[in-house]
Amino acid sequence: MEDHLLKFIQRVRFLSESGCDGDNEITAEYTRIRQQNGSLKEKYGLTTETGGLKENIKKNRYKDILPYDQTRIYLSPTPPEYNSDYINASFLTGAAENKTYIATQGPLSSTVVDFWRMTWQYNVQVIVMACKEFEMGKKKCEVYWGSLSEPSTFGPFTVSTVEESCPNEEVIVRTLAVQYCDETRTVSHFQYTAWPDHGIPYVPDGILGMMELTSMRQRHHTGPLLVHCSAGCGRTGVICAIDYINDLLQQKKIDEDFSIMDIVLDLRRQRPAAVQTKEQYEFVFHTVAQMFEKFLKQKQRGSPSFYSNVVPPKPAVRSVSIGGNRSFDPTTRKPPLLRPRSSHPPPSTKMNDTYAVVNKSRHSAAPATIHHYDNLDSEKQKTPNNALYSTVKPKIRPAGTPPVPDRTAGSSNQRRPVAPSELGHCGYESLPDFRTRDSQLFPPPTQGTSDSHSSTDDDYEYVSNVSTISNVSNTNSYSAPGGMGFNCRIKKPKGPRDPPAEWNRPER
Repeated sequence: MEDHLLKFIQRVRFLSESGCDGDNEITAEYTRIRQQNGSLKEKYGLTTETGGLKENIKKNRYKDILPYDQTRIYLSPTPPEYNSDYINASFLTGAAENKTYIATQGPLSSTVVDFWRMTWQYNVQVIVMACKEFEMGKKKCEVYWGSLSEPSTFGPFTVSTVEESCPNEEVIVRTLAVQYCDETRTVSHFQYTAWPDHGIPYVPDGILGMMELTSMRQRHHTGPLLVHCSAGCGRTGVICAIDYINDLLQQKKIDEDFSIMDIVLDLRRQRPAAVQTKEQYEFVFHTVAQMFEKFLKQKQRGSPSFYSNVVPPKPAVRSVSIGGNRSFDPTTRKPPLLRPRSSHPPPSTKMNDTYAVVNKSRHSAAPATIHHYDNLDSEKQKTPNNALYSTVKPKIRPAGTPPVPDRTAGSSNQRRPVAPSELGHCGYESLPDFRTRDSQLFPPPTQGTSDSHSSTDDDYEYVSNVSTISNVSNTNSYSAPGGMGFNCRIKKPKGPRDPPAEWNRPER
């Protein structure tokens, strides 16, 4: 088996070093997976009729992510008011014997009771949450657990948080006490907080460390492992695929026929859009390669651990509620040899202290990253470069408005006003003609278009930046001796103002 592990590691390393060629190979595999969605549904007769019923539509977070009728979870009625058997969740078969997963969406406020009905009915002891409550300003999951100070009640279920700890910067571990009627059960809750929306984690270490902890809590428990994100397909599918391959590794079933594409296709046969984007599919490759690499190193040392870079839980337990604003600092760990190319930069600094200037170039060198979602029309995913900004309508001079006359046509360093007919291809209005006097810029006299908007010389006064006021005595001249021919008059103020400093000097 070691030879097959080395072969896979070398393949992923080659894909990483080959740049675009490696991307093309993984993209080609992912494209084949997407193309087989229709044949999978036809081959296995997969339907989504129950999730599309009128009474169940409001129970789906996304209307285009519905569980297959052949693999969906059936709920048993509890109290009379909770008699519906539908929840947006699916059974997934694992690699190990009797190993199953429940892949489900993040609970809505109207489906939290159904979520705990499912957890209780199938005796779930470990829950993996692969998202934060809010991401990109949108609610991705309802809070379905109580705080450390006060339990929360969801229908007939009372959920209390007994402990809450952070084994590393990316994971929050909670111990929940769930009470129904006179019985109380303990549920371990793992929340991964460093997975950016529409992206992938910067490095796989946090995911692998969290999965080691879930494996320790799950142990020989025969109940299913419940995994959810927001929609219950993309990030959920990645975690299920990684854990599935880890079970194959423990059973030494990695052979020459090992194929991540076949595993993802098998997951998609049970849950629609599992491993939803090409970036997520690539992340599975790099995470599995790192898992294999650590396995070979651990085997040389004689350690039984198959996951990598595990950080044990801290003994100190937090006594306050922890928010979701946690970011991973890649400088705190040694970067791995195999790193996925994330569509998001590493959050090495706080975003509140980060500023950026975005400028749209005339000729884009490379198109922006496009995430390929199975539940979206492929034609709608092609974003043109010219759609980055809204269209700006230029201000054109009204028809019939004469251009500003050029009073300094003989001067070689003056800008001549441009008529509307001479505007460039952008159609923007030309800048007004400015003239200067003693290195000071002033606008030219306004040319009115009608009698009602005309201005007389009484509305203006002449100014100068020279030491004496006598230099502006010649009001008929638009330029001072030695100047550049710019008009030096401004419009008179409508109210009183302080006199110039020259007027306050004593006469000599």
